[in-house]
Amino acid sequence: MKRRYLPDAQQALGFAVSQTAYIEQQVYQVQYPDIQYPGLIPVDTSANAWAKSVTYYSQDKVGRAAWFHHYAKDIAIADIERTKNEVGIEMGNIGYRWTLEELGQAMMIPGTNLAPDRADAAVRAYEEFMDDIALRGKGEKNFNGIMNYPGITVSFASVEGGHTVWDQKSADGMIADVNNAISGIYTESNTIEMADTVLLPVAALNIAATKRIPNTMQSVLDYLATKNVYTQITGRPLTIRALRGLETAGTGGSGRMIAYRRDPQVLKMHIPMPHQFLPVMQTAPLVFDVPGIFRVAGLEVRRPKAVRYVDGILTSDTAS
Repeated sequence: MKRRYLPDAQQALGFAVSQTAYIEQQVYQVQYPDIQYPGLIPVDTSANAWAKSVTYYSQDKVGRAAWFHHYAKDIAIADIERTKNEVGIEMGNIGYRWTLEELGQAMMIPGTNLAPDRADAAVRAYEEFMDDIALRGKGEKNFNGIMNYPGITVSFASVEGGHTVWDQKSADGMIADVNNAISGIYTESNTIEMADTVLLPVAALNIAATKRIPNTMQSVLDYLATKNVYTQITGRPLTIRALRGLETAGTGGSGRMIAYRRDPQVLKMHIPMPHQFLPVMQTAPLVFDVPGIFRVAGLEVRRPKAVRYVDGILTSDTAS
């Protein structure tokens, strides 16, 4: 009686290579709806994938026009204040693994394809890692996220009846906090910058969605969608989104609102090398690994005056 053995390593390797190509086409087409950063922050992949760092400049325009007499000699001068910043590009990895036994069993039935579950899990882990970098940063690599970026103006929610938190405020008080954040960016940048996006803690968005404008059927959220400073000035809709983690991101662990212009001239996420799988390699007698690597330089805020934090709209008790 002839015994049937598992295929040799070369057969298994050839099968694994063909399967990897098939699987990669599937997993990179999958969308992850609860991954937040691509919809909130422009992504820039233009840097050289193997560069050591990304250098950029944050800048602010200064200068004001003035009246001038035709005999005068002093000219009002406009200028740009630029600050040089450099962020290192760091490499990360996440891949997946097959064993010779798994490959051999799949090869027993012609036309069988290996399930993409493990590759999908690797890409999912990469997306979650990028999400964390973009939103919260990575202290060990000196990366800062949109929730805690240095140099951003921090203001506090208005006080109403001794309270700043939204669950204790009227609809008017909540609306004022959002409009103050937008108009604060506009006026303090000499009307150059205008926030088009507002991010709220999940609990704050829930309060805004359920609190009614007096004597109407409109919620605060409904009202803000059309009756806000940005829309009144530009005629375009304001984007209002919830962002997990803002519940305690503010001063003293309070809830934080973020208002900003979602534009690559203002902020961007540098990913010089998005995640990619490398060729299959045999790492042990019965083990085949599919390495995956990526390179990232984190979040860059080029125009800090186009972003503003408003703290105190929630307490830790409200957030929970």
